[in-house]
Amino acid sequence: MLLTLHNVTLHAGEREQELVRKCEKKLRAPCRYFKILKKSLDARDKEHIRWVYSVECSDAPVKKPETVYQKIGKPMPRTYIVGAGPCGLFAALRLVKHGIAPIIVERGKCVEERRADVRRFRETGVLDVDSNVQFGEGGAGTFSDGKLNTQTNSPLNREVLDAFVQFGAPEEVGYLGKPHVGSDNLVGVVANIRTYLIAHGVQFRFSSTLTGLKMRDGRLASVEIDGVSEDADELVLAVGHSARDTFEMLLAQGFLIEQKEFAAGVRIEHLQTEIGRAQYGRSYAAFPPAEYRLVSHASERAVFTFCMCPGGEVVPSSSEEGGVVTNGMSNFLRDGKNANSALVAQVKREDFGSEHPLAGVAFQRKIERAAYLAAGGYRAPVQLVGDFLADRESYYFGSVKPTYALGTEFVPMRALFPQEIVGALQAAIPDMNARLSGFSTYDAVLTGVETRTSSPVRIVRGEDLQAAGKEGVYPCGEGCGYAGGITSAAADGIKVAFEIAKKYF
Repeated sequence: MLLTLHNVTLHAGEREQELVRKCEKKLRAPCRYFKILKKSLDARDKEHIRWVYSVECSDAPVKKPETVYQKIGKPMPRTYIVGAGPCGLFAALRLVKHGIAPIIVERGKCVEERRADVRRFRETGVLDVDSNVQFGEGGAGTFSDGKLNTQTNSPLNREVLDAFVQFGAPEEVGYLGKPHVGSDNLVGVVANIRTYLIAHGVQFRFSSTLTGLKMRDGRLASVEIDGVSEDADELVLAVGHSARDTFEMLLAQGFLIEQKEFAAGVRIEHLQTEIGRAQYGRSYAAFPPAEYRLVSHASERAVFTFCMCPGGEVVPSSSEEGGVVTNGMSNFLRDGKNANSALVAQVKREDFGSEHPLAGVAFQRKIERAAYLAAGGYRAPVQLVGDFLADRESYYFGSVKPTYALGTEFVPMRALFPQEIVGALQAAIPDMNARLSGFSTYDAVLTGVETRTSSPVRIVRGEDLQAAGKEGVYPCGEGCGYAGGITSAAADGIKVAFEIAKKYF
C-alpha cells in the first residue's frame, strides 16, 4: 500500500528516522519504501519550533515509472542556444531528450575558468567584462547562493529540482521548502550538466558572442557568431539580464522590445546571530541559519528584500568598466558571520526619463557609474542604517563589518539614487523592523548598489513563445523578461525546448 502523509512533524533534536516509525504506524507494517517529498520549518511559535514533512511510504518496494520523451521524426534542426545560464542549459537538457543536439553559444568562459576570473576581480579589482559574476557558464545565479525556491507554480519546477539532484546537488534540494545548492556546490553541478550534454552531442562555444542574425521571409535563416554567419533553423535567446549589447543588437534588428519595471537599492547586512534570535528565539542555534523575506508598502513604492543570503557575503558583481554592482552569495553551509539581503524599491517606467526601449538599461548604468565615482573605483559605497534613516553621513562601523571584498567607502545613499527610491527605503526599514526585530538596528550596513535584480526589458513573444514577427527565434528566461530566478528561468527554457521539438515530431 502506497501512502502519502502530510503535516508529519518533528521537534528540535528528533532524528528523521522517527519519520519511518510514524509511517510504519500508519501502514501497520514494516516500511519497505520511504521518501521525503517536502520539508519546511514552522517557526511561528518560537517556543515550539518544529519541522513539518510530507512523506511517501509503502509496505512494498516502489519503482517509479520513467518519463518517456517523444523523439523528433524529422532531420535534426540546426538549433542554437545563446546563453549557458539555467534557462539555456535546461533548454538543452530537454532538447537532447527529444533527439535534438543544440549548439550553445556563451560569451563567458566555462564555469571552472569563470570561477578564477571572479576570484581575481574580488582580490585585485581587475575585471574581465566577458567572464564575471554576470557572464559565463551557469549564469548570474552561480555566484549568489543557488536558491531554487520560486513563486511560480509551474509543473516543470519538479523536473528542475530533480535534475539538480541528478547532477550533484545535495539530495535535500529535492524536498526542502526553501532549497539552495550553495555557490560552492553549483560549480560542480554546472560542470556535470556540461559533461552530460557533450556526451549527447551538444556543442559548447565559450568566449563567443551572438553579433547578429538574418531573417528570410519572416523566418530565421542564419546567426552571426563573432561576425561569422552560420545557417540556423532555431534560435533560443537565453541571454541573461545583463546582456546589454545584445539588447542593442536585437533592437537594431527590428525585434519588438518593451521597457520593463524592475527594482533597485542596496544590500543590507546584519550579524547572522541576531537574525537567528529574531526568527527562532533563544533556541536559534539548534536550527539552520535563519532566513527572512520582507515586503513593505509604507510608501507609494513597494520595497522588498530579495536574494537573502544567510551566513553569506556581499560580492562585487560588475560586468562593465566604470560601474559598481553588488550581489549576495553564500556557500552551502551558510556559516559566515553576516546575513545579507538585497533591499530594493520598485523602479517605475516614469523614472527612466525616456520612452526608448532601453531606457531602463541607461537608468541602471547611471546609478552604477555614480557609485563607482563616489567610492573611487570598484570599492563599494556604504552607510550605516541609523545614519541613512537620520540623513547624516557615516564615519565608523559598529558590530557589523561589511563583507564586500574590494573595500568600501562611506557615501550617503542619497547621493546615488533618486529621492523616490531613497524615501521608499527610509520608510520601509522601520516598517520591516516591526516584523523582524533588529532589522533597523543602527549599525547594520547598507552597501550599494543593487541594480541587477531583474531585466529592464522584455523581448515580446507570442503564445507559441516565438519573438513577435520572428519565426524560429525564442526569447526566454530572465534576461528576456520571462522569469525571475534560477528555477523559473530553467522552467522557461524547458517550455521553449518543447515548443521547438514538437515542430519536428
